[in-house]
Amino acid sequence: IVLPFSAFLTDNFGRRHSYLRISLTEKCNLRCQYCMPEEGVKLTPRGQLLSTSELLTLARLFVREGVDKIRLTGGEPLIRPDVLDIITELRKLEGLKTIAVTTNGINLARLSPKLKDAGLDLINVSLDSLVPAKFEFIVRRKGFHKVMEGIDKAIELGYNPVKINCVVMRGLNEDELLDFVALTEEKPVEVRFIEYMPFDGNKWNFKKMVSYQEMLDRIRQRWPNLETLQAAQADTAKMFKVPGFSGQVGFITSMSDHFCGSCNRLRITADGNLKVCLFGNSEVSLRDVLRSGASEDELLQIIGAAVGRKKKQHAGMFSISQMKNRPMVLIGGALRDMNEGLGHARTRGPSALRSSTLRTPGAFCTLLMNAKSTAAQHNVRFYHSKDSSFAPSKSTSCQTGEPAAAAAAQLTHTDAQGRAAMVDVGGKAATARTASACATVLLGPAAFRLLRENQLAKGDAMAVAQLAGIMASKQTAALIPLCHPLPLDHAAVALRLDEPRRAVVVTATCRTTGRTGVEMEALTAAAVAALTVYDMCKAVSHDIVITDVKLLSKTGGKRDFHRDLSQTD
Repeated sequence: IVLPFSAFLTDNFGRRHSYLRISLTEKCNLRCQYCMPEEGVKLTPRGQLLSTSELLTLARLFVREGVDKIRLTGGEPLIRPDVLDIITELRKLEGLKTIAVTTNGINLARLSPKLKDAGLDLINVSLDSLVPAKFEFIVRRKGFHKVMEGIDKAIELGYNPVKINCVVMRGLNEDELLDFVALTEEKPVEVRFIEYMPFDGNKWNFKKMVSYQEMLDRIRQRWPNLETLQAAQADTAKMFKVPGFSGQVGFITSMSDHFCGSCNRLRITADGNLKVCLFGNSEVSLRDVLRSGASEDELLQIIGAAVGRKKKQHAGMFSISQMKNRPMVLIGGALRDMNEGLGHARTRGPSALRSSTLRTPGAFCTLLMNAKSTAAQHNVRFYHSKDSSFAPSKSTSCQTGEPAAAAAAQLTHTDAQGRAAMVDVGGKAATARTASACATVLLGPAAFRLLRENQLAKGDAMAVAQLAGIMASKQTAALIPLCHPLPLDHAAVALRLDEPRRAVVVTATCRTTGRTGVEMEALTAAAVAALTVYDMCKAVSHDIVITDVKLLSKTGGKRDFHRDLSQTD
């Protein structure tokens, strides 16, 4: 009996996601220029990465739902100490046909016999230059000969073809196109030329990209009888072969000719986030769902909702280049292992499914209900996987100490796709609105004494800070991108000295008649006034602390707010 493909892994456009990429680590022993920002990246703390047990739990779940190919990526997956154990365990999964790895090849010669024994089926090696000195320039490390040795060892062990991923960059390695094609004459390799793609930190620009058509034209000038090979439906590469050569050549045309329509790929990052599209910045934390104690059915509903929101295609190269996304080393070797579809500091997706919403059981319940709602909008059907028939999902109740309104709260500055957006206040009535905020500057004894006696070298700190706060309140919309520009009826900043704490307490009050409130104006005024006190006093001491920047009250909107000052200092 052939069961229908999992509804959880089928998106709103009928694409069945049978290929899962799992990042084993964010670490890498190379520093490729297009992959890792020059200043490096901040790695996720170890405790926030998926454990081996969690990784295998997710793999088993996806395979049970229809995934038949898993590719292990990084960072550099072969530096993970238990990579062989992971492959051995994956090999035991019934229904998993293919286990693949994408590696930079540095450790491949040493590990490839053990990888073969563990059950690894396919190997992709990243190699962007056949010139040792240029290789070292691109990856900022030595190791060219180790990579070539690893490729030869994999061929010797019977991997056919060994796939070689080459990111083509104008002015850097596009002059080696013919050399890479020549590599396929004697070696049973499949060289895949990848169009340079924009990711955070790689200084992408359109001029660096060498298009598929340009590459193909250059190769055909040398080998005019280049043959086109038939590709399978979900293949991402356009495949060619020089007659008589042992290997073949492919092109990953992610930028110039996307292949989103046949995408069957999903990915899980090393910190447990599900990405349904390489070029989207929406992510859902499966790690947090797992650690919340959710059942497999609840986990599947979260996955199904994310897959259901997957877009028809990515935004295009020019829009992507402006999009904030992780550096690719944190995504899972995005460019280095582009034997895949496009199906993807850290930006998350819609607020209802951000990983930060899963810190409490109540918040998890809220997320689950939102996932069901989203799924309904996208016609995703939820069913219990042990039953081949479709059945309604069990209802979920939330037990939380927070008020119901707080548990269901939604961020307002994101649109349906999770992108930043200004709130539309056009339909609101203009009312009189007031807000007050405060901040405290803790000074050392010397700075406090000089400020109190107006003996600071820069002048009257209290007066300058007061003026700075008022000016800042009027510039709030220019400083905070999604704030509405408001005509202020009044802005006032007051500073008082707190002798016992050797502190300056700033209070700012703003008023307007408008459709939205002025709490951001009051907070900005208080914060900038406090910063100005710091600036005026830092010549005396840098041991200054700005603290307790907070809203005191707001009135005139949908909900008034008054802080209970009896509970604070």
